[in-house]
Amino acid sequence: MEKKYWEKIAPNYETEIFDVLKNDISGKIVKSILSFANKKKSVIDIGCAVGKWMPVLSPNFGKVQAIDISAKNLKIAAQKYKDLQNINYQRVDMSASKVPAVKYDAAICINAILTAHLNKRNLFFKHMASFIKKGGDLVLVVPSLESKLFSHIVANKYNVDNAKKDKAPTGKRAIEQIRYIKDGVTDIDDVPTKHFLKEELTLLLEMEGFKVLEIEKIKYDWTTEFHKPPTWLKNPKPWDWLVVAKKK
Repeated sequence: MEKKYWEKIAPNYETEIFDVLKNDISGKIVKSILSFANKKKSVIDIGCAVGKWMPVLSPNFGKVQAIDISAKNLKIAAQKYKDLQNINYQRVDMSASKVPAVKYDAAICINAILTAHLNKRNLFFKHMASFIKKGGDLVLVVPSLESKLFSHIVANKYNVDNAKKDKAPTGKRAIEQIRYIKDGVTDIDDVPTKHFLKEELTLLLEMEGFKVLEIEKIKYDWTTEFHKPPTWLKNPKPWDWLVVAKKK
């Protein structure tokens, strides 16, 4: 998922991209943010997209910096939340060699580290750490590889959405998918997307100077995975990983 993709999807973002805030019926992400929120603090939303988290951040922090790779996303967000006066919007590519040298008291990053390219992900994690002051807080949400594989297993075993009729990739596409899955990359709507293991997240964040305080599941309804999930399919539910961490 690169700049070109996000610029193209921006006008239809609300209908095309999964809404984490809306689907987190447990409210765990908001609770995690509010646990360290303070009107005297600054916060950066890394990969803010069209600004869904602005109504959560703006009333609870003194200064909000919203960054995204897509200029169109930022324009939509600025227009949508023009009444929120403490937000600054800026286009930043987290996979670039350099990013603005500014630090904030806290950061959120909600399903923004999705690129299939390892080098770009490494830069993303490095820059994310550079934006946060020592002792600062991070709320990170990423797709779960365990959940994605579990969903595939359920679909194939019980033929959900006629999964058994899906044609297996061949040739170059098959080789590409094998290479990708070894790095935790699997498709979302035919777009190669990085998914993370729990232990992988702990290692990546600790290597960038964070202390991981907790990692837990943000559970979603099965309708987020399947068009027609069986009525008997209840638990376990599909999930994203929620990480709460502190910069050492």
